[in-house]
Amino acid sequence: MMGEHFKLLSLSGLVLWLAVSPRLTAQDLEASNEPLSVDHYVQVISHAPSMSGQMAQIYVRERVLAGTALRSMDLEDRVVLFVHGAGTPAEVAFDPPGPNVSWMAYLARAGYDVFSMDMTGYGRSTRPPAMNDPCNLSEAQQAEFIPVLLPGPCAPSHGFDATTIESDWHDLDAVVDYIRELRGVDRVHLAGWSMGGPRTGGYTARHPEKVATVTLLSPAYSRDRSAVPPPAVPEPGPAMTKQSRADFDALWNRQLGCDNQYEPEVREAVWSAMLASDPVGATWGTGVRRAPTVTSWGWNADEVGATETPMLLIAPATDGQVSPDRVVQLYQDLGSSHKILIDLACSSHNAMWETKRALLFDASLQWLRHGSVNGIESGVIRLGY
Repeated sequence: MMGEHFKLLSLSGLVLWLAVSPRLTAQDLEASNEPLSVDHYVQVISHAPSMSGQMAQIYVRERVLAGTALRSMDLEDRVVLFVHGAGTPAEVAFDPPGPNVSWMAYLARAGYDVFSMDMTGYGRSTRPPAMNDPCNLSEAQQAEFIPVLLPGPCAPSHGFDATTIESDWHDLDAVVDYIRELRGVDRVHLAGWSMGGPRTGGYTARHPEKVATVTLLSPAYSRDRSAVPPPAVPEPGPAMTKQSRADFDALWNRQLGCDNQYEPEVREAVWSAMLASDPVGATWGTGVRRAPTVTSWGWNADEVGATETPMLLIAPATDGQVSPDRVVQLYQDLGSSHKILIDLACSSHNAMWETKRALLFDASLQWLRHGSVNGIESGVIRLGY
């Protein structure tokens, strides 16, 4: 690819290609303190039911200050991995374009080595072939593409969830191990958003020795979620979902509870990045972002109660997708004695893109640096009121 160079790495018998895509010269980066963007690709044998046993390539983005990229030293408290939710890929969620919008760049400027990953089916990671067939959308979502993309309703070629929470944990474990070896650390800090809660929280319950702390924004917690996977024969259902610009705006708009809660230019930048993350979906109708459906289990009250890893939880006050009450329940159930719950004013499920994001970013940095926020190591904190 033009403008990129590649570095060949080896990890656990797998061959990994790392693509380095500098956006500025090294001199410009150092002068502006703009973190370098480095692309990594980690190969895994997929556990996703839609491509089980096939090789998947997991996209990992790194933001790091120039001069420290590719370093390997004792960085135990300086390595962070972000994990996305059920629809938006990580590079859009945590590193959208625009000044002072990227959560990843914010932490990188503070001296952290910051990574994010796209699960199988998202962003620049491998997408199961079933996701290229619009017949694998629900009938209601198919209807939006008739007659331009589809002549009429059609039967699915893959009529069940494309991925599972276990396949997500498998992807996450491969990336965590890759970063641990790359940076020479035993543990990393995890940060998740929305469905990134069960992904990172469930993973932490299974691999606490690899996780230093967890930061969760709007985690999709369910006390009574099944502890075991469903039967081997999956329930019928669409393999994927889509989000159009109209869907994106409507979902966000219904969560606005304050004046000037978001900047229009940030919304435009996020949507543009969303379409850029899905070149195939961008050609469907007026352009959509596709995401796989996921079968989920675990990370319930029992698992959370047995978790001792320190956690920072953020509940945006106007969140209409994950109720703040569910985040409160997670805080109450969490077995760790080192836990903080932040009640973030005038913020929706998309808090990291909104005008109160500086409070969110600062709280996460305090947590990483000190294990506390505003001097508090455990308890409930209200911000932005």
